[in-house]
Amino acid sequence: MDFQGKVVVVTGGASGMGEATAREFARSGAHVVIVDRNQERAPQIASEIDAGAQVGDVSDSAFCNAVVADTLARYGRLDVLVNAAGIIVRASGEETSDEQWQRIMAVNVSGTFFMCRAAIKAMKPQGSGAIVNFGSIWGELGAAGVAAYCASKGAVHNLTRALALDHAKDGIRINAVCPGEVNTPMLQSERKEPVTPELLQRLAETVPMGRLADPREIAQVVLFLASSQASYMTGSLVLVDAGFAAR
Repeated sequence: MDFQGKVVVVTGGASGMGEATAREFARSGAHVVIVDRNQERAPQIASEIDAGAQVGDVSDSAFCNAVVADTLARYGRLDVLVNAAGIIVRASGEETSDEQWQRIMAVNVSGTFFMCRAAIKAMKPQGSGAIVNFGSIWGELGAAGVAAYCASKGAVHNLTRALALDHAKDGIRINAVCPGEVNTPMLQSERKEPVTPELLQRLAETVPMGRLADPREIAQVVLFLASSQASYMTGSLVLVDAGFAAR
């Protein structure tokens, strides 16, 4: 997949699947802008792949607007937006505090919406563009112990569908990738027991293929959805889960 000369913004691009996605786009010839709140890693990763970096919080709509405005000022267009920024709260509904609920909705849902809205305003006059949102299998299936995360990803899924229908005739395609168990910092975060090779192996054994995904395996699907090879796809939720949801 060739993105030579295309302009791509990746939120959450300083770690995990977002970082893998940013690296894949850079390898494919794109001008990449990494958006992340990590003040150290965002510039570091950007330097490694010759990308731009914008440090800030996607839950701030003014920041999201500024990211797109700065991208247009630098490159004159925006071809692809990938919304990979996200957080997780490992708690049941009963255990989830007001602050945890509000924060996960602010980042996972509002952040995705704010970035989409800003990008669509840039893409619509072009008559072209692709947006790939990060959903999750837990936005479709649900899971115990991550109530707020499941709710937030379910919202991202329906937001993706609704925006795709809003802009189907504007030349803007909007899809979501829905990963299963991927070996990322988020997978290992906020766990109540130490993250050991044995724990990761137990997680892998819950997957039909018997292993965790490498972030790059998800990134390659993102690139497909953003590419001209997916030209007849919009409003799709693409599960990349090694058969987890097929059972």
